[in-house]
Amino acid sequence: MTAEKQAELRVAGEGYPLKALEGTMGDLALDIRDLRAQSGRVAYDPGMANVASCRSAITFVDGEKGILLHRGYALEDLIENCNFTEVAYLLIHGALPPEEKRKKFSALLNLHSMLHEDMRSFFGNYPEGAHPMAVLSAMVVSLSSFYPELRHNGVKEEVDITVTRLLSKLRTIAAFSYKKSIGEPYIYPSHKYSYCENFLNMMFRSPVSRYKAEPEDVALMNKLLILHADHEQNASTTAMRMVGSTGANLYACISAGICALWGPLHGGANQAVVEMLEGIIEEGLTPEQVLARAKNKQDPFRLMGFGHRIYKTYDPRAKIAKRLCTELLQRRPINDKLFDVALELEERALADEYFRERNLYPNVDYYTGLIYRALGFPTEMYPVLFALGRLPGWIAHWLEMRQDPDQKLMRPRQIYVGPERREFAPVETRE
Repeated sequence: MTAEKQAELRVAGEGYPLKALEGTMGDLALDIRDLRAQSGRVAYDPGMANVASCRSAITFVDGEKGILLHRGYALEDLIENCNFTEVAYLLIHGALPPEEKRKKFSALLNLHSMLHEDMRSFFGNYPEGAHPMAVLSAMVVSLSSFYPELRHNGVKEEVDITVTRLLSKLRTIAAFSYKKSIGEPYIYPSHKYSYCENFLNMMFRSPVSRYKAEPEDVALMNKLLILHADHEQNASTTAMRMVGSTGANLYACISAGICALWGPLHGGANQAVVEMLEGIIEEGLTPEQVLARAKNKQDPFRLMGFGHRIYKTYDPRAKIAKRLCTELLQRRPINDKLFDVALELEERALADEYFRERNLYPNVDYYTGLIYRALGFPTEMYPVLFALGRLPGWIAHWLEMRQDPDQKLMRPRQIYVGPERREFAPVETRE
């Protein structure tokens, strides 16, 4: 619960009372919902960096101290002690599941992992080379044609079925989209495997291979998905909530989140990091040359994977991702210059005063793409993997939004800077 206090905004000598809202972790906000009615003025904040669009009990981020909590649990504790499906349950239901509920949730995930057979034909109609994110977003919104929507006041059993259906089928859609892109037959999910083991098996097994996911890779996949499980009101979650505020169904809202995540400044950033590193190697650039280009405002080059809108210190997810990457390379030595360049570039950047002064530390995208590469995922699958991890967070926010009494249709204001009213001129008199 949040406490309400009073504040006052003074503009041109006039005072306007505002409620001051305080969150459970001490975060503060001014309630400006009545500001325009009181003063005729609106707030201006491109990018909404200083706007709280809702009250949420799901995730807390302190960017100055590098803290990330899910339902009150530290990310570090969840990474070390939980698998992905437990964290998904936590985000969606608000508590970690006891053994009986954990087994039931896992059973539902297994039960709903298959796609309707009629949906298989959809994959065949995408052109060769279609980006997996395009396939993923379209297939998710198509689910609404095959499966019923969740009623507004759905009972818990209905919520669990809808949630596990989407969590499980997105994993299958993601794997099928990859198989489509390389022209291989689809591998169906199996009751023998866990959530992440099933996904790896569907991705990399084929009729002519004896692929079997190593337990260490399954554990690593769980940790990677947990890293992405939720991150407060980011661009894709905000897009999902924006669409949800119209009353759109869950599938449409998740599809909107996927489309927003696709961008290179959001979920596509891990793909952009690897492509940047490949370009550095191809051009033969030294770390010094790369950093000089990044600091040159006249150069369009961007150092992908560094800096974050929220974090003013090392991204706690990036710390974990770096450790996971190091452990993977120790376990599975890989002769790939990309990893050497990435490590040296980070070392040089953190020693550079320019980057330290601007709090430009590696973010979660810097190392996750490298891990996916080492596991054998192609670059175009990186944002798909991000979406797979972020799905429980999106679902949790969608469910929370539906129960929020303050929720309204999102409709931001603007500052109009176009021409003043002009007299209409008939076509024959226009110059």
